Amino acid sequence: MKKAIPVLSLTILTGLSACTQTTLTREPQLGIAWVESSAEYDALTLQAYQNAIRLLDELIADRSATALPGQEDMADLPTAVILDVDETSLSNVEFQVYIDGNFSHEAFDKWQHNNPSRRIEGAPEFVQAARDKGVTVFFITNRPCHERDFAPGPCPQEAITLQDLAEAGIETDTEHLLLVGEKPEWNREKRFRQELVARDYRVIMLVGDDLGDFLPCIRAKPVAPCSAATAEDRRRMTLEYSEYWGVSWHILPNPMHGSWSSFITANDG
Repeated sequence: MKKAIPVLSLTILTGLSACTQTTLTREPQLGIAWVESSAEYDALTLQAYQNAIRLLDELIADRSATALPGQEDMADLPTAVILDVDETSLSNVEFQVYIDGNFSHEAFDKWQHNNPSRRIEGAPEFVQAARDKGVTVFFITNRPCHERDFAPGPCPQEAITLQDLAEAGIETDTEHLLLVGEKPEWNREKRFRQELVARDYRVIMLVGDDLGDFLPCIRAKPVAPCSAATAEDRRRMTLEYSEYWGVSWHILPNPMHGSWSSFITANDG
């Protein structure tokens, strides 16, 4: 199933203007504490996933329904859903507490290798409900493949991620898990990998915690072939595709980290 993918719909968004930032006071620890301890966070993830479960039958039956704008000739394809991993299929809030804002991929990999992951309420039940209805579940993550001295192989993150998902109550395999860098053209723009899935499946839902899980070219620090986006670009695109939210697109809250944070500068005054 894993094979090369061309640039398709990404090219229409490469003309976005240069990045601008909004100055706000940041309280990152408040967001982490909210995710770690609030019942409201669990209520929101349950709300998103239970709504997604209720819509599965409708989207399966409607052969014109797709979560990927521009997907064509898919009426006779089997159905699939695509989920992000971190803060969507499993929670890494304990890691966010541990690093106290000092993120590195090396620290993250070592933490994941040595600590159990935490489930997100509603996620395992959604995955099982989709599978029970004959829908294939894919996981597309921006965890990058890098060699590590504590784990074997060129992409130890693959095995670590499979174990993390299992600890969070979700079983999958390497054919349904797509990481950054597994192939040279698999960069942080997820649309490449989404369109690879769409060659063989009608993708009826996307689930994630970041705008980049749904739309391409939304980053302040762009990834080829995109140009930098502004905060206004992000709002415009979010509203342009308003009919997808809560139907084919389901977003979970993440006040801890994400592409949104690049549009905020600290205000010490």
